[in-house]
Amino acid sequence: MIKIYNTLTRHKEEFVPIEEGKVRMYVCGPTVYNLIHIGNARPMIVFDTVRRHFMHRGYSVDYVMNFTDVDDKIIKAANEEGVAAEAISERYIAECKKDMAAMNVMPATVHPQATLEIDGMIDMISQLIEKGHAYVKGGTVYYSTRSFAGYGKLSGKNLDDLRSGFRGLKVSGEEEKEDPLDFVLWKPKKEGEPYWESPWGQGRPGWHIECSVMSKRYLGESIDIHAGGEDLIFPHHENEIAQSEGCSGKIFARYWMHNAFLNIDKHKMSKSLGNFFTVREITDEFDPMVLRLFMLSAHYRNPLNFSRLLMESAGSSLERMRRCRERLEELSAGAAEGEASENVNEAAEAFISRFDEKMDDDFNTSDAVSVVFDLVRYANTELDERSTKGDAAKLLAAMDELCGVLGLELKKQEESIDAQVEALIEERQAARKARDFAKADEIRDKLKGMGIVLTDTKDGVKWSRA
Repeated sequence: MIKIYNTLTRHKEEFVPIEEGKVRMYVCGPTVYNLIHIGNARPMIVFDTVRRHFMHRGYSVDYVMNFTDVDDKIIKAANEEGVAAEAISERYIAECKKDMAAMNVMPATVHPQATLEIDGMIDMISQLIEKGHAYVKGGTVYYSTRSFAGYGKLSGKNLDDLRSGFRGLKVSGEEEKEDPLDFVLWKPKKEGEPYWESPWGQGRPGWHIECSVMSKRYLGESIDIHAGGEDLIFPHHENEIAQSEGCSGKIFARYWMHNAFLNIDKHKMSKSLGNFFTVREITDEFDPMVLRLFMLSAHYRNPLNFSRLLMESAGSSLERMRRCRERLEELSAGAAEGEASENVNEAAEAFISRFDEKMDDDFNTSDAVSVVFDLVRYANTELDERSTKGDAAKLLAAMDELCGVLGLELKKQEESIDAQVEALIEERQAARKARDFAKADEIRDKLKGMGIVLTDTKDGVKWSRA
């Protein structure tokens, strides 16, 4: 039995799907105006792992993650480069998919793009107007929050309390709203912006309507799970509920899952603080599987602090897993013939059972990772040259099964890794010869992040794995 902490009810609940054996899951994806940052990576890795566990437990999963490809930030980037907004979004969708692949995030069943779903948005907005949930003012369509009785049920926010914060506040364009908390469904075009034809004039959709429409099209009017970062609870997810349920009259999502924030050295990630890191920057320095293991080292609902020291620790942990797996692979190939012993069989099944127990309890990846390390310790202490092929193969299969759920790729192509290390050492030696010690130190730190220890000897630089 899988239990999920439901943001909507603020309780852990037994997961009961709409359709037996099937999970319909929607995850809010990134706005594609630049390379994704490590804050984007957390929900990608977390909810990919949730998906993998459902599959491991025998469910069929329809998994939808969108790309927001029309947005003020995209338009700004396009204007700065002097290109079409589409050129920016298509470029960074491609780059995002590269980063996702590097982190072993499975492609979604569907990756819809907002700009390809405009007709559906116009249709839903029209229905909301007809049902009295939306109104038109000068080419802008607003959603009337007061018209939806359940507004605030996800975030726990009270409309009257929210409105009190707007008293006396005059914002350009706000005076035409019937209520300061009403939000935009459709906005008129501005000079230099992409636009589409609509019954209310040329313009483009608001952000919130996009996810309601894409979720409905690819998963249906009611879905099992809607997920994203906790920063999306209000107003984005609250507004999605108002739109979707206002239109269909049905429950939009049964379970709402939200991951907590990622901090950098105990501070919020910010370009102004100089602690803003893209996934590409981090995976240039560390194995992408180190980043994935690090992200899974804490429960998804707990804040997670990113630092290079913690990443180096995750790198050492990953290397322990990989060394154990390599040893099991060698033993399963070279050990004496024979079936797995009763003790090994029981131990392997116990590890899988404990792992499932942890993951079934609101996807507790932190405890699940600990189970994998218990398996590693058992394999390292209990198996030796007297063990049989069956013993090694049984533990190897268990390890691959559990790491597969976590999305941790333990196999690595040693030759390509070794060649990369040798190339970096040569580059470091050249930097030292040129007295570019900053560059040399940077390369040494990168090698350290890969789990490589350098030793300077009279015969040159020697390296080993930590």
